[in-house]
Amino acid sequence: MDKQTQLEIEAAAWRKTLEHFQKRTDVQNIDLMNMAGFCRNCLSKWYMGEAKERGEDIDYDQAREVVYGMPYDEFKDKFQEKASEEQMAAFNSIEWGKDTTE
Repeated sequence: MDKQTQLEIEAAAWRKTLEHFQKRTDVQNIDLMNMAGFCRNCLSKWYMGEAKERGEDIDYDQAREVVYGMPYDEFKDKFQEKASEEQMAAFNSIEWGKDTTE
């Protein structure tokens, strides 16, 4: 596979991943963190970091809007639920590596 085709496939997979997360608003970030070690906010930070490495001026809120498909505060108001004690206990029991938030 040539590099351009690989890049196009990866970009398409990224867009499908975002579409999936934007449709599955029932899946809470705390559950993603507990099960997969990353969430929508992590994706936003990674997106912002990669953009900045390429000289693009994008802030965290702009990156979150790309990932969430709407402003973060709007997503929180519409879809985010308060984490349960069980969810927080699971989250706090995990030894987080540096790679989960960068």
